[in-house]
Amino acid sequence: MTAPATIDCDNLECLLNSPTPPRVLDVRTPGEFETAHIAGAYNVPLDLLREHRDEIVRHLDQDVVLVCRSGQRAAQAEETLRNAGLTNVHILAGGITAWEAKGFAVTRGAERWDLERQVRLVAGGLVFASVLGSIAVPKLKWVAAAIGGGLTFAALSNTCAMGMMLSKLPYNRGVTCDAQTIVAQLVDATSATEEPDGRS
Repeated sequence: MTAPATIDCDNLECLLNSPTPPRVLDVRTPGEFETAHIAGAYNVPLDLLREHRDEIVRHLDQDVVLVCRSGQRAAQAEETLRNAGLTNVHILAGGITAWEAKGFAVTRGAERWDLERQVRLVAGGLVFASVLGSIAVPKLKWVAAAIGGGLTFAALSNTCAMGMMLSKLPYNRGVTCDAQTIVAQLVDATSATEEPDGRS
C-alpha cells in the first residue's frame, strides 16, 4: 500500500489563492471545526464520511485536501476516499495545528476542546477514579487495566473507539451535521464553480 499524499501548509496556501483551488474537507467534529477552521473548508466529520462515502465522492470532482487536528483522522479519511475510487486526495501535513503554527488565517467561532483532549480527559479520569475506587472495591483496578488496554489497542490500530463515541455527543455535533446538508453544500459549491457552458 502506498503512503498517502501530503501537502504542506505553504503549498496549500498558494493553491487556495490560485484560479483552481482544491476542495478542503475538514474531517474533525463540528465542535472542533467551529472553534477554528480554514476559510472555505467544508466540515465533513470522519464518521459521516465513512457512512456516506459513495454519495460524497460523487460530488468531489476537483483536487481534495483533507484536514484534521494533526493528520491521523485525515489519513483515515484518505483511505476511505481512495477505497471509494477517488485518486485526487491529499492530506494537510500537520493538520490545522501546523496551519495555525505557521500563522495562516483561520475562521474562529466558539472555543471547544479538540477531540484528542477530550479523550485524554475521559480516559485519565476513568483510570484515576478506578484506581482510587479500588481502595474500597479492589476489582475496580480492572477498569483501569481495560482503559490502558483500550488505549494500547487504539495506538496499535490507529483507531480510537472512545474518540468516535465522544464525537457523537451533542457538545461535538452541530445543528447541520448530517449527510444531506453536507452533500447539498458540496453540490452548491460545484455548481458555483461551473461556467455557463457547463465547463468548470
